[in-house]
Amino acid sequence: MTDHEHEHGHEHGHEHGHEHYDSPKARRARSEYELRTMALEALLVERGLASTDAIDRYVEYVEHRLGPHHGARVVAHAWADPSYAARLLADGTAAAAELGIEGIEGARVRVVANSAGVHNLVVCTLCSCYPWSLLGAPPLWYKSFAYRSRAVAEPRAVLREFGTELDDEVEVRVWDSTAETRYLVLPERPAGTEGWSEDELAALVTRDSMIGAGMPLAPA
Repeated sequence: MTDHEHEHGHEHGHEHGHEHYDSPKARRARSEYELRTMALEALLVERGLASTDAIDRYVEYVEHRLGPHHGARVVAHAWADPSYAARLLADGTAAAAELGIEGIEGARVRVVANSAGVHNLVVCTLCSCYPWSLLGAPPLWYKSFAYRSRAVAEPRAVLREFGTELDDEVEVRVWDSTAETRYLVLPERPAGTEGWSEDELAALVTRDSMIGAGMPLAPA
């Protein structure tokens, strides 16, 4: 069963492409994107619109001040502290702020929890709305037309392409992010992690598991 939570009036009259997200074509697109980025940076510096130092500082900010390590810390804390998990599900923005994670682009963060019977998947059908402060910059596949259209139309097929196999009785819920509301998935805590520290738990949390496309790592 698929339950598409469609808030804020996103429309879905799209064709549904079937391009694999890590195909040679996708890898070539990444290379072309990188070349265009380098050319744009050189042009901005040449025209005096930006300095290499300013660009480096921004890249460092995105890589270190933002990023999925923040989301992993939130998830690990929720796994370790049921009372925090309840607050996280009630108000994701406030719960993230408890850990010093703020500045979530003026949008509220809604956290949805996976369980034995429910698996959640996040998409932004119109663009690429995404909780940057918790997950960093969105991956290219999240912004692709193929993912944005197919995640709604055939979420189980998309999940299989990411290696996420679900039993037929598991309900898949697709959540559509907007500029007002960004979604974060709270994955299930892996078995065999009883007594683990939060740092050890956080090491199992992947970016894709917080989008719902993947699962946390299994304990070694």
